[in-house]
Amino acid sequence: MTQKIDPLKKMNWFDRIAHPGQFLKWSGYLILPLAILSAILFGVGLWFAFFNSPEDYQMGNTVRIMYIHVPNAWLSQLVYVMMAVSAIGTLVWRHPLADVSMKVAAPLGAAFTTMALFTGMLWGRPTWGTYWEWDGRMTATLILLLMYLGIIALWRSFDDQLRAAKLIAIITLVGVINIPIIKFSVDWWNTLHQPSIVSTEGLSMPASIYTPLLIMTFAFTVLFALLQTNATRTEILRRKADRQLRKSLNKENG
Repeated sequence: MTQKIDPLKKMNWFDRIAHPGQFLKWSGYLILPLAILSAILFGVGLWFAFFNSPEDYQMGNTVRIMYIHVPNAWLSQLVYVMMAVSAIGTLVWRHPLADVSMKVAAPLGAAFTTMALFTGMLWGRPTWGTYWEWDGRMTATLILLLMYLGIIALWRSFDDQLRAAKLIAIITLVGVINIPIIKFSVDWWNTLHQPSIVSTEGLSMPASIYTPLLIMTFAFTVLFALLQTNATRTEILRRKADRQLRKSLNKENG
């Protein structure tokens, strides 16, 4: 009798843990710890932001908007870079989890980008005297939001998600050129937008402001990890249910 070999045993360790079935097993243990860590970080970060950090000598209490704006702006770019890495995994290695990761990240990236633009507008009115200015960084971030929305629309326009993944992966990789434009636009062009917080000259703010900002950035990043993990699990289960439904319909029709 021929012994049946488990295909998972032939995979390297990374492919094994990233296999959709295995991902469902081990990722379930991350949900609660990530939720608890996120809640703790938000609690500590908000306490520092509202009760243990000073007003800015120029912007006053308006500076507190930064504790929400900067983490969302950071994640708006980080999520897209992660999608680009997943796009490479889809096109080069055809990894079964890559396109799932790419798909579920797009709505999260759109949400973070929307929050970055909205809080930036709230910050801009008392600081610059206008809610919106067509400077390089703000315009490039708006383009990033439109890219996210376009990618979401493309995913929803295809019934065959595997075919959609290849096209969207190519579009995602082309669009990644916008990320360095967002990052370096304040250096390349005259702009109202403040330069980056961390530069070659060091921090551009005192530790009393930078500390709550750092904590809030970690809090939002852990929140993204939680939402991304949960959304990936949901998408895997949805695709699994769709395959089972198609098999059942084929049997009935056959």
